[in-house]
Parts: sequence; C-alpha cells; structure tokens
Amino acid sequence: MSSTSRSRRSPSLAIAANNGEVGGGEVMLLNIAAALREMAIEVTILAPTSPEGLLRAAREQGFDVTPLEASNRAGYMRALAAWRLRNLSVPLWCNGLVPTLATTAMGPRLAHLHMLPTGLHTAAASIGRLGAKRLLVPSRFMASRIHGATVLANWTEDIAFLSKEPRAEGPLRVGFLGRLTKDKGVHVLARAMVEVIARSEREVCLVLAGENRFGDSDDDREIAVALEPLAGSVDHLGWVPRDEFFDQIDLAVFPSVAEESFGLVAAEAMARGVPFVISDAGALPEVAGPDHPWVARQGDDAALAETILTSIGELDVDGVRRDARRRWEVRFSPEAGAVRVAELLLSLGQTAGTWSAGDRSGR
Repeated sequence: MSSTSRSRRSPSLAIAANNGEVGGGEVMLLNIAAALREMAIEVTILAPTSPEGLLRAAREQGFDVTPLEASNRAGYMRALAAWRLRNLSVPLWCNGLVPTLATTAMGPRLAHLHMLPTGLHTAAASIGRLGAKRLLVPSRFMASRIHGATVLANWTEDIAFLSKEPRAEGPLRVGFLGRLTKDKGVHVLARAMVEVIARSEREVCLVLAGENRFGDSDDDREIAVALEPLAGSVDHLGWVPRDEFFDQIDLAVFPSVAEESFGLVAAEAMARGVPFVISDAGALPEVAGPDHPWVARQGDDAALAETILTSIGELDVDGVRRDARRRWEVRFSPEAGAVRVAELLLSLGQTAGTWSAGDRSGR
C-alpha cells in the first residue's frame, strides 16, 4: 500500500486498473477518478507495479495510489484478490476484465468492461460479473451485445477548441493517431491513401502517430507492405501528445476494421475541432453522431479513399467542426461525464460513493 494510503483513513472507493500501461481504458479510469474527486469522494487507484505507466500518471494527477506488487497478469490478479479480501467493505470499481474476474463475488463492486469480450474472455466476463451491482459498458453498441449491461458512455478530459483554417500552402496532412495495428485499419488507410494522393488536386501526405502497442509482428509486416507505395509521402511521428498531433494535421482518419466498443480518439477530435473520417466499425458512428458526414465502410479501402477525397473538398465547411464540438460539450465533456457518474451513484441508492455499507456479498 502507498505511503499516502497508510497515512489516511480508508478510501470511500477504490478503482482497480486492468493493467499497468496507459491505454484507452486507463484514460477512462483517470477520468472516472477525476469525476469522483470533484464529488469529494476519496478514491485510491489500484494498479500493478510493473509496468508502472498508470501509477506514474495517477500520481502526476494527484491521486492516491495503492501499488500492488506484480509484473505479469497472473501475479496482478493474485495481488488484487488478496487486497480485496483485506478490504471487503470498500466499494470497488473494477475497470476492466482483469479486476472484474480477479474479484468475482467479493464485496460491493461495479464491473466495467471497455472492450467487447470474445472467445474465452466472454466466459470470463460472465463469471466475473457475478455479484456486481452493475455491469457497465461504454456504448449502446456494446450493450446490444451483452445482456443486462448498463451504458456509461466514455468522455474525454477538457480539450480546448482549435479554431484554424485549412492549410493554404504545402501538402494537406491526413493523420492517424492510435495503435499501429491491423485492427485499427492502418493498412486499409495506407492503401486508401495511394488512391487519394493519385486523385487529389492538392498534394497530400499521410501522418502516422502511434506505435504497435498490443499488436504483433504480423501487424508490422502487413502495414509496412501497405505503406511501401507511399514512400516519401508519409510522416512518422511516433507516440506524441494528442494535441501536438491534432494541431499539425488538416484531417484525421480513424479507419478501424475491428468493432470499436467506443472511439475515444474520435471524441477527442470533436473536442479539438479537427475534421475527421471514421469507418462504420462498432460504436464509432454512435460517437460521431447520425449527422456526421464522413463515414466509410470498414475494411473497404476504395470506399475510404472516396470518403477522404470528399472530406478534403469540404474542409472549409466550418459548421461541421462547430457541430461536432457542440456534440462533445453535451455528451463527451468532463462535465457530461461527471453528471453520468453522479447519476450512476444515485441509481445505486448512494451518496458520496458509499455503497451498501457492510454488504460483503456484492449482491
């Protein structure tokens, strides 16, 4: 347990991370913790000591943390279960499948899944949700696939709106931000950009920001092959801060081929005022909204090329960016997220985050 945890009274609520790296689910963990802190709820964040990315980010944001000695998933699950048995009366927000399964039926819990479970993970989710007061998912799309799930839509941190005109000189910069893996459709985007560059009246280049997190060598090989025809027209940024990426592109493209459970980066683009193209994979159209003009069929590079070319011709339509920003303010801003968390706690019949004092069954 951290020094701050030892020196203060027990937290009102604990949030258990899915893993130690900061991915989309861990971004949401920090957003949830921030919303609870605004409600004056004392929170501690449970996470493994290795990797330590989430613990470091949580400390930087001023959260109380409880490091659990572990360097792999099995060790982390054992450490979580041991912590839970020592703290059965503390309400636990299980932020992902790993803590959900590790603490099955142990005390008052929320089970919060950020990815649609498949294969063996489906069975693990069914077991882990036993005794949970709610099974939370981030979208209506995901709720349609999991019986009895409650939607708690994701939201972003506060993001300033960037008011800028399309680039007047030099190549138009079409960018991708995220994991450089096939499930995110990077290879489809690369193939589409060959057509875009050939047909566009303006010079266009592709900007790639991210790295192959959670992917494998097959992803690297297929994406490299797809990028070969674009030699000289690709700017590889590596992993860069979100705003740094958004501020240097004219159009973002999120061409996922796997069914997205939400689409946080699309919500971030909405907030920043960056025009964006999406595929119709999973919840991406749900996030962008029914009026979003630039949606392509997932996995179809020809359709994606056509959609990108259309959007390039309409980049000066300021209303699209303004409408997206308004949608973000209403649905995906920190204020909107805080309201949803407060409503969730009220639905549990609680105030100040204290669920069912003395309830050790989780039922």
